[in-house]
Amino acid sequence: MFTTQIDQLLAGLAQEQISNLQELEAFRVKYLGKKGIVAALYAELKNLDGEAKRLAGAQINDLKNQVNAIVAQAAQDHESRSNVKSLESMDLGLPPAFKPHGCQHPLTLVTNEVIDIFARLGFTVSTGPEIVDEWTNFTALNFPQNHPARDMQDTFFVDNMPGYLLRTHTSGVQVQELLKGVLPVRTISPGMVFRRDSDATHSPFFHQVEGLYVDQGVSFADLKQVLYHFVNAFFGKGTDFRLRPSYFPFTEPSAEMDIAWVRNGKQGWMEIMGCGLVDPAVLSNCGVDPELYTGFAFGIGVERLAMLRYGIADIRVFYENDIRFLNQFAAL
Repeated sequence: MFTTQIDQLLAGLAQEQISNLQELEAFRVKYLGKKGIVAALYAELKNLDGEAKRLAGAQINDLKNQVNAIVAQAAQDHESRSNVKSLESMDLGLPPAFKPHGCQHPLTLVTNEVIDIFARLGFTVSTGPEIVDEWTNFTALNFPQNHPARDMQDTFFVDNMPGYLLRTHTSGVQVQELLKGVLPVRTISPGMVFRRDSDATHSPFFHQVEGLYVDQGVSFADLKQVLYHFVNAFFGKGTDFRLRPSYFPFTEPSAEMDIAWVRNGKQGWMEIMGCGLVDPAVLSNCGVDPELYTGFAFGIGVERLAMLRYGIADIRVFYENDIRFLNQFAAL
């Protein structure tokens, strides 16, 4: 009698009418709900014994599987019908919705180009934290205790971390690489730096790419040749440049590098970086023997390069997220 009842239920599945989602849900609950037909049949199994219980259990499982198949197929059919109706109601004559193209930020474009140029010369890329201790940012780089850069007027110190600050240059990454004790070192350090300065040509945060090469027998001539290659690769062949004597605590001798620049029809010089041979004191501070090794370092301002490349007069436009400005670089 019990198996006959299940046979009738199986035969009756073909007579069920499902034309919408409401009827589909009602069908599912009728058979598969907590108080549905399948649950009630399983509850009746305890009243059967032996072979009758086994046969009835197999029939109930078959009924459950068929109900699940009907539910899945009905749901798929409904989705297909909905997609067809959606296409039928769509006006294919309308123009497509405009989706603007994204683009890299001009500072990213310039940074990646600088990295590519120095990569062709064998320079690796090194990164480091933006919050560093005073020893890494100043002392290891031969800054005296009374140097103005250590003052609150020039540096962002961290209130709840005594002795720590937002790095004022990425030279601390060079210290990090030298302390590893693996020589020679030939690396560049791109990243954001922070100083208390703000006007049309200065920002309290900006980007640098600093370079370091330490090996036996490195000379100022090597530095000049590397920078000559960079200027010609970035600004174009034949770009004239000059090195002016300058001073930095971490290099000796030191120089500022200028390129020939025409603005408003007048020829002039534009500073693009500082550079020099690594001071022996810096090598000693980092555990490198200055009697065996020499090296050079340079620091490039990414914003300065981008302003020259794209003819931008105010550094602040890089950080305002003005879509009208950024859209100019979508095709680059």
